Amino acid sequence: QVQLVESGGGSVQAGGSLKLSCAVSGYTYSRACMAWFRQTPGKEREGVATIYTSSAKTQYADSVKDRFTISQDNANNTVYLQMNNLKPDDTAMYYCASKPLYCPPQIAGALFGHWGQGTQVTVS
Repeated sequence: QVQLVESGGGSVQAGGSLKLSCAVSGYTYSRACMAWFRQTPGKEREGVATIYTSSAKTQYADSVKDRFTISQDNANNTVYLQMNNLKPDDTAMYYCASKPLYCPPQIAGALFGHWGQGTQVTVS
C-alpha cells in the first residue's frame, strides 16, 4: 500500500523559511516522479515542483523558482521542499504526490495517482 506522509508545515513570517518532508512507502521509489502541489480554498491546485527520483532532474513553477528547492534522500525514500523567502501568497495546504516513471512536462495534478494528506503552511 502506497503511503505519502507530509510533515514540516507551520506558521512563519514573510521572508522566513520552512522545509517540508514527504516520507514514501509501499512504492517503487527508484523510478518515480515526486511532486509538491499546493491549494488554497477557492483556488485551483497549483503544481509547485517535481523531481524524477532516478536522475534527480527537477522542475519548478515560475511562482516559486529561485525560492523553493525540491530534493530527495533516496536512502530514506523521502522528498523535501525547502522554501525560502516565503511570501503571504505562499500560504496554502501543501501536498506531496507521486506517479510512476517520468515527470510530465507540466506539473498537472491529474497525472499523479498517489497523494499525501497535506501539511498547512501559513505566511503572515
